[in-house]
Amino acid sequence: MPVSLNMNMAMPSWFDIIGLSPDSQEDEAGIKQAAENVKALIDQEVKNGIPSHRIILGGFSQGGALSLYTALTTQQKLAGVVALSCWLPLRASFPQVLIGVNKEIAVLQCHGDCDPLVPLMFGSLTVEKLKSMINPANVTFRTYSGMMHSSCIEEMMDVKQFIDKHLPPVE
Repeated sequence: MPVSLNMNMAMPSWFDIIGLSPDSQEDEAGIKQAAENVKALIDQEVKNGIPSHRIILGGFSQGGALSLYTALTTQQKLAGVVALSCWLPLRASFPQVLIGVNKEIAVLQCHGDCDPLVPLMFGSLTVEKLKSMINPANVTFRTYSGMMHSSCIEEMMDVKQFIDKHLPPVE
């Protein structure tokens, strides 16, 4: 889809990105529609026999942002969220304390300390907002020295550990 930040050139995107500052205008309709698309995927997996509490949402950058937003707005109880190098979209629209099925959700949020696209400050603002909305004991924030808007082995090992913990083998 065309992305405003990319001079309206088409690129893979869940929703439009207008700016990259904490006070930038956000594509509210696009974010909400993308979240509905992900919720439909969750519903389909549940119809296929996977209980929602065995589903972890996750993504990188815009995908991580959408995963957070979807987990905090769905009525399906989820196992967790992996949010890599991202932010919480429409953060001002959330209540101080989340009331819903995912108020105890486990969140692994990871960010590089040298990210030039989504600065570490975005991750820090997001984790503080999350800790005020859901059980702070269930929110883990990891930073990686020297990592830019990318991934690293240590981060992937943290993701694996999170998934292993929150999706134990089914007997």
